[in-house]
Amino acid sequence: MHTRNLHKNGYDFAQLVKFAPQLTNFIIKKEGRRATINFAEPSAVKTLNQALLKQYYKLSYWDIPEGFLCPPVPGRADYIHHIADLITATTNKQNDVLGLDIGVGANVIYPIIGSQTYGWHFVGSDISDASLQSARHIVANNDNLKKQITIRKQQNSQHIFKGLIQPDDKFTFTMCNPPFHANAKDALAGNQRKNRNLARHKQKRQGREQRYCEANKTHLNFAGQHNELWCKGGEPAFISKMIIESQQFAKQVQWFTCLVSKKEHLNAIYRQLKQVQVKEVKTIEMHQGSKVSRFIGWQF
Repeated sequence: MHTRNLHKNGYDFAQLVKFAPQLTNFIIKKEGRRATINFAEPSAVKTLNQALLKQYYKLSYWDIPEGFLCPPVPGRADYIHHIADLITATTNKQNDVLGLDIGVGANVIYPIIGSQTYGWHFVGSDISDASLQSARHIVANNDNLKKQITIRKQQNSQHIFKGLIQPDDKFTFTMCNPPFHANAKDALAGNQRKNRNLARHKQKRQGREQRYCEANKTHLNFAGQHNELWCKGGEPAFISKMIIESQQFAKQVQWFTCLVSKKEHLNAIYRQLKQVQVKEVKTIEMHQGSKVSRFIGWQF
């Protein structure tokens, strides 16, 4: 993980339960092994998030409706820290940073981490009324977020930046965790792969005597709404539309950034960025154990 990631040394459950006592119900302990939780169980991940956000980011309230995407905090923090490095290395802006989170979701994770770690201001956008209602509720119930985060609705689901970025807006960066999948079937297949990977890792840690019973589930056991998980054309189509629209706002945004889940998508993205004549492109890898993720950034 990034050297400034507060979670790089793992979870101290003895401390975390002080901030979310209900986390005790999800902790798995085995003799001689570090405590953990079942990361395939949405309610366990949500409770862990509540503890992390209260301990490290000074929130007094955080919750999301059932069935909404509940992202792991450490990986989201890495994206924020690497954006901070990008800003420091390539712009003169150190203060008064304003970020735009495309698809802020019900959880508001990126604006929470960015505002509480670096003092940044954020606009969080979404197309879902339910997500927006949850996001606004979280902001309204935390005094340290009220002046840092504004929530806006993208009125047209066919657009990303159009209609959202106003004529007088000046953003230091945009960020996005795009819908990875092309349809529900694709999302289900991805879920099954994830469960098999979790099963393998658990077997390595605990031995083969206790098989992970979730490995062959045939329904979506992770939380997430349609617009959070898939869109027509999947990630490549979404990022392509983002690149096209970014041209219109070249003078209002210093850095456009977006997560890219599959490295095989990068070449097509590079070709399109070259076609729209961007000034600079950065591809930044993020490492979390054996997992490698990345985001791409471009500016005009």
